Amino acid sequence: MSSGFIQEYEKEFLRSDIPQFSQGDTVCVWVKVVEGTRERLQAFEGVVIAIKNRGIHSAFTVRKISHGEGVERVFQTHSPIIGNIEVKRHGKVRKSKLYHLRDLAGRAARIKEDLNKNKNAEEA
Repeated sequence: MSSGFIQEYEKEFLRSDIPQFSQGDTVCVWVKVVEGTRERLQAFEGVVIAIKNRGIHSAFTVRKISHGEGVERVFQTHSPIIGNIEVKRHGKVRKSKLYHLRDLAGRAARIKEDLNKNKNAEEA
């Protein structure tokens, strides 16, 4: 519902280096972390459980298990703190929001790999 002027203004802030990924994919998000005067990249690798496509306000949620505890982080897709996004593997899922993974643990929380997507990605 935003006007044309706002859309034109937001276009210059949209990132074009974001790879194609969807829910169920395992991604590694490299986040810029500032510690005092130093800046470094920190990896956050996990499964994408939700994607919200809203132009410049787009976001995606990544879930991983760290030391036996589930950790979720919401990333703004076009944020400057994201250094890089790598797609490690494509998952085969039939839902758009994978919130049910929060209640599952271990082998039950596994997602089948979509080998057809992986072959197409390698050919391109």
